Amino acid sequence: MASDNPMEQFAIRTLHPIVVQGYDVSFTNSSLWMVIALAIVAIFLFVGTLRPQLVPGRWQAAVETCYDFARGIVDENVGPGGRRYVPLIFSIFIFVLALNLLGLIPWVSAFTPTSHVAVTLALALIVFLIVCLVGFIRHGLHFLTLFWPKGMSPVLAIVIMPIEVISFLARPFTLAIRLFANMTAGHVLLKVFGTFVVALGSFGALPYVFGVVPLAVNVALAALELLIAVIQAYVFALLASIYLNDAINLH
Repeated sequence: MASDNPMEQFAIRTLHPIVVQGYDVSFTNSSLWMVIALAIVAIFLFVGTLRPQLVPGRWQAAVETCYDFARGIVDENVGPGGRRYVPLIFSIFIFVLALNLLGLIPWVSAFTPTSHVAVTLALALIVFLIVCLVGFIRHGLHFLTLFWPKGMSPVLAIVIMPIEVISFLARPFTLAIRLFANMTAGHVLLKVFGTFVVALGSFGALPYVFGVVPLAVNVALAALELLIAVIQAYVFALLASIYLNDAINLH
């Protein structure tokens, strides 16, 4: 019997225990759904690019639309110098999108890995490390001038530079928490209102009267959560491209 606790849906369950050098690296339900997301993305890209045609079919058009969307994000926020990083932003966008959407599938005990800050923080740290790596490879130690805005006096730098450094180091945490918080809050609301549908729908002699309002609200929330899943994947990719712009153009 399913629990009414809205937080139980976020519980990490071990599917196959694995211990390496005393560290627990067990295969969990979160790991399973990340593998499923990766497999779906791989199949989607493979089928869409298997037989490329001048006039694309549905699968090819879908892949090209997603790629063009990611390229548009990079062009708008990084410029021509960021074209070589379009595959990175595209990979981030489509993987996060798959993780977000899979958690909305009903009746299959679907799990949303992005509802756990450990997952979102890992993704954010990957972005952060790549940005730092690109910055130092392209500019060397001159990359550190990112923390010294042009025209800033040495006296003002004593105050501004620590703020800039802290702001830069906080990026992976804010990026991770934003995605985690939005996905968690949305799923909690869906669970709570779903419970209302069951409870009120069986109340009294007029179940349909009592159940129709929370059911309508739940349908609206599901549609909203679907939209949020897409928007949060876009925001994650957008911020990644903005951070990449700082590493490339030193703005």
